[in-house]
Amino acid sequence: YHARLASCKMVVAPDDPTPTVVGMLALGKSPQDFLPGAYIQFLRIDGTALTDQPVDEETIGGSMVNQLNRIQQILRVHNQRKFSITSSPTHHIESPYPIAALQQIVYNAILHRTYENTHAPVRLYWFSNRIEIHSPGGVYGNVTPDTFGAPGVTDYRNPNIADVLKTFGFVQRFGRGIAIARDEMKRNGNPELDFDINENAIVCTLPTRKMVT
Repeated sequence: YHARLASCKMVVAPDDPTPTVVGMLALGKSPQDFLPGAYIQFLRIDGTALTDQPVDEETIGGSMVNQLNRIQQILRVHNQRKFSITSSPTHHIESPYPIAALQQIVYNAILHRTYENTHAPVRLYWFSNRIEIHSPGGVYGNVTPDTFGAPGVTDYRNPNIADVLKTFGFVQRFGRGIAIARDEMKRNGNPELDFDINENAIVCTLPTRKMVT
């Protein structure tokens, strides 16, 4: 059993069952006891500024898998769909955001964030006109602010976490998340993604689409 965990980088070695960071994140009941920033902070705001009235909030802890499952539930609840019967000959369903784009950006925020020298969580702020997803840590390795998001340019701060996300089915192929999100935003009629990159964080802004009335 320990040998299998060791082969997946979940424990230090077959004869040393001390959990690794990725082991705590993937399987731990409360990895936040040891990695205080390893959670997602969700905040829904009735307005366009952080000082406006919050209408919903949740601190999402537990294992990385539990966090991603829970944030997907929250995104679907808040991404209320609208039936339009006037904009086309047949009725169709509109959503303010394409759920696939939201998922890809959240997965990227979890996958590429830094867990070192910070207690900051991944933050998801849902405003009335946009969503901001804040991922602690700047670009890494081969990726620079100028090449961030470019096709074929990728690197992994947390390769073992990438393997976990793939094993649990959250991602199928690496390096395509931003491209998928961009395509989904365009298909849904949203303005383009915007990225603010600095040495401490990457902030992705997803502008809402104009809903047909």
